[in-house]
Amino acid sequence: MKFLTSGKVKDLYEFDDDHLIFKFSDRVSAYDVKFKQNIPRKGEVLCKFAEFWFNELPVSNHFVKRTSENEILVKKMKMLPIECVVRGYFYGSLVNRWKNGEIKLPDNTDTQMAAKLIQPLFDPTTKSEHDIPIDKTKAIDMNLVTVEQYESLEKTSIDIYNKMSSIADESGFILADLKLEFGLLDGEITLGDSIGPDEYRLWPKDSFQIGKIQEAYDKQILRDWLTSNGYQKQFDDSRSKGLEPIPPEIPSEIISKMTERYVHAFERISGNSL
Repeated sequence: MKFLTSGKVKDLYEFDDDHLIFKFSDRVSAYDVKFKQNIPRKGEVLCKFAEFWFNELPVSNHFVKRTSENEILVKKMKMLPIECVVRGYFYGSLVNRWKNGEIKLPDNTDTQMAAKLIQPLFDPTTKSEHDIPIDKTKAIDMNLVTVEQYESLEKTSIDIYNKMSSIADESGFILADLKLEFGLLDGEITLGDSIGPDEYRLWPKDSFQIGKIQEAYDKQILRDWLTSNGYQKQFDDSRSKGLEPIPPEIPSEIISKMTERYVHAFERISGNSL
């Protein structure tokens, strides 16, 4: 295998002319900052969640097989330069963007924190170090995708969100939102990258309550800790000065809680033990 590149979490290797190996690490990032500490078993959970979702979803994808505890074999394809975000709940960055007038929602939308949206919202972004929200007009004007591709991505992404939401619901969870990536394989739009706790917000149904910050079974635990301790603002201030943000040390209890919840979510949703 030939090493190609490292992302925030995955290491990519060329397997042969038509295939890649994704190696999932225990690395963690939040607010586009990479942390020095690892989250034990995170790579294993991400790898096995990717296998589970790719096998479960009734859409064409690039997954071939899992080759180890933290590696999958996938087909090479040309990735589309757009991240397909689907939001089912009024939460996260959507709240501030709505308050700032950056995005419009239907007049009868419940704007209490964590309220369910009237219908899933397709809310894509660019693919860059700091993703920028876009709409259909911007996506076309920026030559990211064609009109036909955008409409296909929107429908497919919402269909996938609905399917995953149903599976999560049966397992006692709420899928609040989801990020998907697609590419072109033999000229056809195909689901790619990976799907797991780094790509969605997952909340337990038994503690869900509108109007409050939700219990997170994803890396939102880390984001919430960073925000409540002022680190998110520090990151933003550093970037505004042209400086690279310095990651703080993650408390051991946050690390332990993330591992525990990653494992629990996988076992509940997939029905498999780790």
